[in-house]
This record gives sequence, structure tokens and C-alpha cells, in this order.
Amino acid sequence: MNADQWLADTRASYDTVAVSYAYQLRETLAGAPYLRAALALFADLVHAAGGGPVADVGCGPGHVTAHLHELGVDTFGIDLSAAMIDVARRDHPNLRFEVGSMTDLNLADTSVAGLLAFWSLIHVPDEAVPTVFAHFHRVLRPGGPLLLGFHVGNEARLKTQGYGGHPMNVHVHRRQPDQVAAWLRNAGFNVEANMVIDPGKSVPGAVLFARRQP
Repeated sequence: MNADQWLADTRASYDTVAVSYAYQLRETLAGAPYLRAALALFADLVHAAGGGPVADVGCGPGHVTAHLHELGVDTFGIDLSAAMIDVARRDHPNLRFEVGSMTDLNLADTSVAGLLAFWSLIHVPDEAVPTVFAHFHRVLRPGGPLLLGFHVGNEARLKTQGYGGHPMNVHVHRRQPDQVAAWLRNAGFNVEANMVIDPGKSVPGAVLFARRQP
């Protein structure tokens, strides 16, 4: 798949659904105790590593960014969709949000103390994941924690509608934790833990903790 095309499709799709997406997700974490626990652990790991700025890459409307801020993390959000960033800035005016792509992160080397990508890798095709993980490794400080959340499965499907019935044109990739972990190790990360959430559902979720090697 052409990189410019899938990025353009993802950007346009989330620009279209930004307001509806934010409305539907505003209470998501309240009903997700395991995700809250994962975020609390991630916050503890950031603090234990000495603290510092944390990038929420693919932040969407900023609800996870804000949750981490409430946990005492100096977090900021980055998203491909300018409309999503507008919504995030509207809903969380005290936090920093900027437009950017995880395929070409505009962050200095070793500039962040932690990084998370919470269900934002799901639109990145397999062939682009190593590039994304190379950027994550580049911008993280040695020893900095990484938290990923993603759909579990073995396929990709085309999503043509969502979040209020608006048209979309994005592929949603479902992956096995072992595959994601292998990509991370190849990029220079130590994989420390992973957890599958709702394993009995048709599309389980997974969270994976890793750390940039010193």
C-alpha cells in the first residue's frame, strides 16, 4: 500500500469523524478497569525512571493524554488528524497537542521519558511498523517505557463507516502480541509484559509494555 495514500485516507477519515469519535469515547476509560490499570502502571514506570515529558502518539481527542496528566505524568498528544487535535485542544485546553505522524515523528532524539500508542497503530500497515518503531526508539530516552494497545487477531479489514455513521476509508489491522513483540525487539526494545483483554470476545485487545534498551 502506498504510504502517502494510507496516511491521507487515515487523516481524512478521522477529520470526518473527530467530533462523533470524541463524544463516543468520552467515558471509555471509566468502564475499562484493565486499561486504567495499565495506564496507572505506565505512569508509575515513567515516575520510577525519573519523569519527564511523555508522548501520547495517535492521541485522538486527548482523553488518554488527559488521564495520564491526572496521574501526574507530564504528557502531550500528537495525532495525524488536525480535526482531532482541534477537539483535543477544545476539551483539554491546559494540555499540549500537535499535529504529526508516527511515521515521521517531529521530536528530537531521546527527548521523551515515555511513549504510548493506544490503539493508534491499528491503521499502520505491516510494512510501515518497523519505521514507526524505529522512530519510537529514536525519541525515547534509554530505559524509557513504551506502552502499546492494539486489536488482537490475524487479519486486516477495511472500515468504510463509523462513529456516527460517517464515511471512513481505513484498514484496521489486528495482530498477535508475539508479532508485535518481535518487531519491538528488532527495533531495540526489551519487551517486559503483555496482557490480552477480553480474550473470549471476537476481537480481543492487548496491552504490551516494553522499554528502550540502555
